[in-house]
Amino acid sequence: MKVFTLSALFLASIQLGFAQTPTAKSPPLGIEIPEQSRAALAADLAQFQADFDAVVKAGQLEPWLAALLPDIEIFPIAVRRALEWNEFYDLKQPDAAAALLKEARARLDALKTGDAPWTRATGGVVRGFRSRIDGSVQPYGIIVPLETRNEHPRLDIWLHGRNDKLSELAFLTDRLKGKSEFIPTETFVLHPYGRFCNGFKFAGETDVLESLEHALSQYRADPQHIALRGFSMGGAGCWHLAAHYTSKWAVSNPGAGFVETAQYAKVFAPGKPVPPWWEQVLWRLYDVPGYVANLANRPMVVYSGEVDAQKQAADLMVAAAAEKGILLPHLIGPATGHKYHPATKLEVATLVDAAATKGSADAPEKVHITTYTLRYNRMDWVKINSLERHWEESTITAAHIGQGAISVQTKGVTSFTLFPPEAWGQQGGWKINCDGQTLSAPNGAPLRLQKTGKSWGMVAASDNGLRKRHGLQGPIDDAFQESFVFVRPTGKALFPMVDAWANAEMQRAIAQWRVVFRGEIRVVADTEVTPELMANNHLVLWGDPSSNLFLGRLLSLKVPNQTRLPLHWDAKELRFGKEVYPAASHVPVLVYPNPLAPGRYVVLNSTFTFRQGSDTTNALQTPKLPDWAIVDLTTPPSDLAPSAIQNAGFFDEHWQLP
Repeated sequence: MKVFTLSALFLASIQLGFAQTPTAKSPPLGIEIPEQSRAALAADLAQFQADFDAVVKAGQLEPWLAALLPDIEIFPIAVRRALEWNEFYDLKQPDAAAALLKEARARLDALKTGDAPWTRATGGVVRGFRSRIDGSVQPYGIIVPLETRNEHPRLDIWLHGRNDKLSELAFLTDRLKGKSEFIPTETFVLHPYGRFCNGFKFAGETDVLESLEHALSQYRADPQHIALRGFSMGGAGCWHLAAHYTSKWAVSNPGAGFVETAQYAKVFAPGKPVPPWWEQVLWRLYDVPGYVANLANRPMVVYSGEVDAQKQAADLMVAAAAEKGILLPHLIGPATGHKYHPATKLEVATLVDAAATKGSADAPEKVHITTYTLRYNRMDWVKINSLERHWEESTITAAHIGQGAISVQTKGVTSFTLFPPEAWGQQGGWKINCDGQTLSAPNGAPLRLQKTGKSWGMVAASDNGLRKRHGLQGPIDDAFQESFVFVRPTGKALFPMVDAWANAEMQRAIAQWRVVFRGEIRVVADTEVTPELMANNHLVLWGDPSSNLFLGRLLSLKVPNQTRLPLHWDAKELRFGKEVYPAASHVPVLVYPNPLAPGRYVVLNSTFTFRQGSDTTNALQTPKLPDWAIVDLTTPPSDLAPSAIQNAGFFDEHWQLP
């Protein structure tokens, strides 16, 4: 099986009527650099790449050294993209690119001798890892302290602000300088790239988690002593990650940023089109106020400048927290705009340092989780397995009340699992009072509870039937936070209009993944899909049942109705549920469990669903389509939609149409 990425030359060759002129506002086109500099960089890059490829092909590196290859690959990737994507933004950057290639050469030479000195370096260091999402190599920066005498070394995560010119070249150059807004003593400071400037959401969110996982595997930092911090767009990312992954952090410290879409982006201002109902529902994926109760699980220190327009976010969150009985410390820099006030900054540092040094409790006695989706289903020792209904507020409050007893109150939850910490030292069985009902369970973890009707019962394992579960709950955009592959068609399409649209949208998706998420999409032919590929990846199928042979295979499977793709599509009609559409001019886009690999998705004819028109602010980079939609191709695509959306909606908790 051949897995490949499509070249810029192939992208430039699109001549279909649906192809659009890219209008993305970030990153902008760069400046022209001297031809001599460009030629020298291209020659150095080509020579280095040849030498690197020779080392890899020889296959003589010890496994631990081969695992460090991404630490080298980050440099030629940065230079290549600057050259090929026209991303030089000042005349100093060619020299910076040459310096990166020099560093790459030094690392490669060291690796060939069996050494990796950069892994022992202090100060500003840049590292790389291979992302599980698309197989791309992604960079991060880390400031390594000279010494860490503390038995539990601390790690801070700093999320950067928006900078439309923050190419890999600019990011690596900056990170090697070892500067940061806060550098506490004896503390590792991790700077995720976040896949550019997407507000640390979608693949950017996964990037933060992957870079943290990699850093913890490489450095002696304690995961119980992690401070999550950021300012401006980084503050928005901090709010989001603090509320959705609260128990991962000992303390969080957002500065400025935004926390929701409607108010911040003035969505309902006069003259603006009102977003469709499903888009408004999907704001609940990332709108932080709905998750504010989670912040009671860990300390938070909030900062705003007194006259900063983005203080709006902190004011909104402080008020939302107060309604839940939670006090969020909000430090305000007097007469200060979009920056830190020097004196207030010291106050912030003092509070964050104290909380990070104290660290997270190994066995918190009380845990609360609020969620609207199973994408975010875990808090400390509580895990939600299934919901009554997605996109409605669902909560669990659980408390260890001593002597082998746990009290649980739920709302909107039909199944959950408790993982009692070993620190509680329970020797006998457990008594669980769940919503007023007392249940007994033997000692040991996990403890699984499931609701039937209005009654709770202990179960040996969670229901394995077709239902929404963590990582398999939709919407369409969810498929692009884990490993995915595009499946291109090789057959003859049913209709020219559908064929042209699908091909143009696939090419646009590949180009926009590069722009927004700085990766290269893996593409396979529909004849190359194997059981192994399906087991390890979500499949994104482009075309119709005739052009995409694998899609045709799925639609012809003899499997139970509840596990089939919920549509009929042939040369006469497109039937979805009770509705029938003209097949010559309509296309389904959807996400659904793969009937041949139930733990993975299939996606039909879609990439991430926000388009170039949302580039003006990260607050608008939200899901634009739910679990499914029917697209009317008689309306041309735009910067806001793939074409006219004739109908759209969500599957129920068992992946059926309501």
